Amino acid sequence: MKMHFCIPVSQQRSDVLGGRYVLYSVYLDGFLFCRVRYSQLHRWNEQLQRVFGSCLPPFPPKYYLAMTTAMAEERRNQLEIYLQNLPLDPNVLRSDVFVDFLKQLQLSTFNITMKKASLDIFLPGGKSIKIEILTSDTVERVLEAVTHRLGLCRELLGYFGLFLIQLNKKGMLSVMKKMADFELPHVSLLSCEVENCQIGLRKWYMDPSLDAVLMDCGVAVELIYLQAVQDIEKEWAKPTQAQREKLAAFQKEDNQTKFLELSREVQHYGCLQLDPCTCDYPEPGCLAVVSVGNNEISCHITLPDDQTRDIVFQMSKVKCWQVTFLGTLLDMDGPQRTLNQNLELRFQYSEDSHWQWFVIYTKQAFLLSSCLKKMISEKMAKLAAEDPEMQIEVPEQGKSEGNHRQQSQWKDYSNFLPRKSKVSVKVAEDDCVWGTIKEEDL
Repeated sequence: MKMHFCIPVSQQRSDVLGGRYVLYSVYLDGFLFCRVRYSQLHRWNEQLQRVFGSCLPPFPPKYYLAMTTAMAEERRNQLEIYLQNLPLDPNVLRSDVFVDFLKQLQLSTFNITMKKASLDIFLPGGKSIKIEILTSDTVERVLEAVTHRLGLCRELLGYFGLFLIQLNKKGMLSVMKKMADFELPHVSLLSCEVENCQIGLRKWYMDPSLDAVLMDCGVAVELIYLQAVQDIEKEWAKPTQAQREKLAAFQKEDNQTKFLELSREVQHYGCLQLDPCTCDYPEPGCLAVVSVGNNEISCHITLPDDQTRDIVFQMSKVKCWQVTFLGTLLDMDGPQRTLNQNLELRFQYSEDSHWQWFVIYTKQAFLLSSCLKKMISEKMAKLAAEDPEMQIEVPEQGKSEGNHRQQSQWKDYSNFLPRKSKVSVKVAEDDCVWGTIKEEDL
């Protein structure tokens, strides 16, 4: 499934010799990831071709004459599609030529040198551990160091992930994004403009039944137990009064296994809850609290007349979804880090044999999209386990090979469309002078 890369804006810059070039601001999951020139990406693509041959996605061609505005916009769009499709091949995604290039881009974009540093990783329940890293260490490397420090079984590493998390003054928890394996946590934390942002360790699966895989590892059990306690305290999971009393008794006894067994019966256990947002159902402008997990999208909706409705969308009836940017980008010459605008995620849903679109307006649209992809990935893996002859590629598990014929059955589910005609990105007029830029200046 595609990565959430996008290039919402390009800028004209001058170099020290007076030449001009185009600088692309590349965002990942709504946060500024790096800034890069076409010539850098072109050389990178040539390096990738020497390793992987013709299996790479199409790269936009060079222009040897002056580019028109339409040509420049086409190139920007093609580069965006290239970055989204490039990591689809897990061999590319995990290769040194892919990871090393992106590491250098992240460091250079934010003027960070490679050196030793300390990084606080916050655990479920509020505690944290400090680990020694290099500023150039990736999420994959840091996650290995964290789990080794905790004593987590290595084979369970893939069931956990690092997240950018915000804790506000009222103690409310907000998960901003799931960090990609090739991101640099030190750089992402320093470059993030979100206040009180931390890097947190959380379990990374949306199917509560997968708890069973972790139950033989004491460290894993404690981690998911602490997260379950935290989710109930934050009211992400909603036990009945009877369940709450039993859970309190198990917690007092420190019986983590029984606590987790009962938790799996609790409404919204294992789900990720988004910050309060708005939606267009059953009418525009309705307030919504969205929980995603366990193969469903659950919405607690407040209507304009203050009446409430609970609506559950089953993933089996979701055909596709897309994330769209809304609003404008501001302060293009400043230290902009995040998209200063609203986002929407819309998904197509089958109801009464009719397909209709449901729209959620939330700054966590990319996180929601990641959760939807994760649920589809887990569903595919479960089907493959039930039918060994059905070889399905699971994108997030890094399989080296996949049966494309079988995978095509699921392509509608992963129909991620990050930039459509609805996108409105306004740039200063001076940043749009394309006609005088030639290829040798790039």
